Order: sequence, then C-alpha cells, then structure tokens
Amino acid sequence: MVLLPSIVADPSGVRPHQPLILLQSSASQTCLPVLRNLIQPAGVHTLLFCLLYPPTSLVANWPNTSNGSLKVFDYTERVLGYSETHDSRDEILATVRSAPPGSLHVIIDSADTLATDLASDSQTYKFIKSLLGLITSRSQPSVLILHLLPCSLLPVLTQTHLSATLTHIIAHPPSLLTHLASSYLAPPPPAGPAEKFWTVFIPVSERANESEALVYGPEGSGTCSGGGADLPEFVVELIVRGIAVEGRKRGIERRIEAWSDTSPCHLEKLDSLKSIWSRGKLPEEPLDTKQAVSFNLKLTPSQEKARAQVPLPYAHEGQISLSPPPIGGTIFYEPDSADDIDDDDPDEDLDI
Repeated sequence: MVLLPSIVADPSGVRPHQPLILLQSSASQTCLPVLRNLIQPAGVHTLLFCLLYPPTSLVANWPNTSNGSLKVFDYTERVLGYSETHDSRDEILATVRSAPPGSLHVIIDSADTLATDLASDSQTYKFIKSLLGLITSRSQPSVLILHLLPCSLLPVLTQTHLSATLTHIIAHPPSLLTHLASSYLAPPPPAGPAEKFWTVFIPVSERANESEALVYGPEGSGTCSGGGADLPEFVVELIVRGIAVEGRKRGIERRIEAWSDTSPCHLEKLDSLKSIWSRGKLPEEPLDTKQAVSFNLKLTPSQEKARAQVPLPYAHEGQISLSPPPIGGTIFYEPDSADDIDDDDPDEDLDI
C-alpha cells in the first residue's frame, strides 16, 4: 500500500492525525512537486508564507487562481540587511489566530530561510513550537507544513518533544537507488529484501556528497529532477511516526515510494528505475550441477558395473564379530641394529 497519495490528497485526514509535516529537499533533489500538490487542495483554508520561492513558482496560475480558500503571503523581499522589516513571526502568528474556524493548513517555505533571517535556531524553534500550538488547539484537524533543506534546525524539528506524531517526506534522486542496486547489491523492495536495503540505504542517503556526485558527477543527469526537465521523477523516503495499529504503542513506519510528473506512484512505474526491475530474477528451483559444467559427469552402464566391482577399503568396518575377543597379549620386539641395549644403569657415571 502506498501512503503518499493519501497524505497529498488530505494531509489533515491522515490517521492517526499528523499535525506536523516536514518536506525535505536537498541540493541533489528538490521536493517542490510535493509541496505544490499540498497547496492545491480546495475546500480547506490554506495559508502559504513564502520566504524562499516566490508564489509564482509554487501556485499554478498565480495570482489569477480560482482557489478562494488559499491566501498567500510573499515575504521573499524581506531579507536581513537589505530590508527594514525581516522578522515576520508576529505577522504569521496573528494571521493564524485570525483564521476562520475549521480545518486549516499552514505552509511555510522555508523553515531554514526563516532560521537564517532570525540568525538563531533556538528562536526559530520557539516560534515553530508556538505556531504548532495554535494549530493543534483548533477544534478541527489542522496541519503545519514546513519545507526546508538539511540544516542544523532539522534534527530539532524531528524530535518527539516538538510533536509526538510526525510525517517526514525526504526527496532523493533515482540514481541513488540504481547506485545501491549495482554497487551494493541492495535493490529496493520488492526487488530485494527490505532489511538489507534499509541497512545500506539509510547511511548512504545521509551522506549528501554521494547523492550530489551521482547527480552532478561526470555520469550524472546534471539536474535535480532525476530525469531531466521533461521527466520530473524522484524517489520519496516517507517516515511516519505515530500511534501503532494496536493503539497502545507509538511506532515509526519507513517506506520508499516514488513521484512521477505531478503525482505519487509506485517505484515500478519510474522509467529511471527500469534497470532494477529488468534484471533477471533468480530461478525458483536450483540448477542441476551436472548440467552447469561443460563436460559430462554421467557414467555409462559399463563404467557403473566396473565401479561396483572395485573392493572398498574398510568395507567390513563396524560389523559385529561372533568370535570372542582374545584375552591378554604378548609383545614381540626385535631390536634394530642401531638400538643400544645395555642392562647396566645408564646413570652410573653420575655422582648423585
């Protein structure tokens, strides 16, 4: 079952409720297609605060959009050192407090830009915590969506003291999976075992320089879309932290899914990963070793008859003998010419 379509279609309707969604891009792969789809749902009041990308790159047909429930705030011109007003925290909090009742989606692009403007991770964390408190206090399920790049603020936002439940969506280039399948023999499931894949994937994906080398290296595509401008494909690592099925314990579910064009899909649908699925599968039955060599290992009837007539050593070993075993025994020794047999005491010359 693919989880990403249900999250994109209705972020506030995911069960258990996930009030915090993190979208993580990187220099090797952007997560903007997912962000654009999270902005589009109609019928839900949405507040979009743009600090990095302008609204025209996130909202289709902006500003001539027919989505009346969407309200966009463009703060891209508020840059520290270049404008008098660069702290937008009070305005964002006031806007969320004055939002109409009902389900509310608050989207900030991006959290790392906000931390850079404030020049303080602790102040940014306090602001996000206050903002999340306003969202969780609403009567209807509401969601805070943060888009960001890997930064020092990211590990703090993923901790449970901020939110017990969390949906973390991380974008990866497809070349990372093909690299793991060819170099580490660890293809993604169902092409390979999930345990082996995650054991290799997690440490390699955390090393950003390897993904960047795969994309921007000599044999890379040279673009973070994963397949060129005409084929925006990428892989999504989905981490959902929440209440387990039994309802008593909290658990973490990690999946690898895919995105093609403008919607999520199965990994098998990506053209950039066809090399993984096209590889020959192992035969269900083991091969006959006699047929896997270039020479004949079978015996002719005459050879089998001759082999049966060969006396085998120790053929009667282990058989029970009816005759009683001999009692006692005698040792017969014939001295060799080199033996020095002397009845005298060999130590008589010692003064003891």
